[in-house]
Amino acid sequence: MISCEKAADICTKAQYNEATFVERLKLKFHLIYCKVCAAYAKQNTKLTSLCSKANLHSLSETEKEKMKESIRRQG
Repeated sequence: MISCEKAADICTKAQYNEATFVERLKLKFHLIYCKVCAAYAKQNTKLTSLCSKANLHSLSETEKEKMKESIRRQG
């Protein structure tokens, strides 16, 4: 049996499709017995879904540099 801390780590990795098959299997067994972690996993899945639907994106490195330069000029 894995700890809740390890389950949270695997849950996060699984969210980004980085968890191995064995890790996902260990997580599933843990979630059967730990309702707190099961609730966390459910919220994590919901958050991922909402972020996907929101079509969020981050700035490119070029955009970041332009923003920094603009701030420097204003300051």
